[in-house]
Amino acid sequence: MDDFVRSVRLWFAPQRAREEGETPDYRFSLANERTFLAWLRTALALIGGGFAVDQFLPDLRWGVRAGMAIGLLVAGVLCALRAVNHWVRCERAMRRGEDLPVSRFPALLSLVIAVVAVAMIVVVLLGWEGGS
Repeated sequence: MDDFVRSVRLWFAPQRAREEGETPDYRFSLANERTFLAWLRTALALIGGGFAVDQFLPDLRWGVRAGMAIGLLVAGVLCALRAVNHWVRCERAMRRGEDLPVSRFPALLSLVIAVVAVAMIVVVLLGWEGGS
């Protein structure tokens, strides 16, 4: 838990990461930053998809529409938080000369997206009934 709290503090003070270990090759730091930005783009796309489902499928039953929209929105929020946490953890690992951290988050995110996609396929194939 102490490591997690330290990581969260580094979210807002990344210059403190320089206090430990050695400076890695700048190319690795830049690659880490590009990965962070890719995660943020994914988060924005998920959030946009959640709003699109809610706004552009008004004839879909409220519970189905809300479930799909909330699934995408929550995935977007988690993805954005994961982006910064992963960036800090990788930066610290590179500075310490450690292996990069591993995570189950990509698998979890993929499953959430797959569940929403399957729900959307069912809606398209079976149609939907109006009702709010």
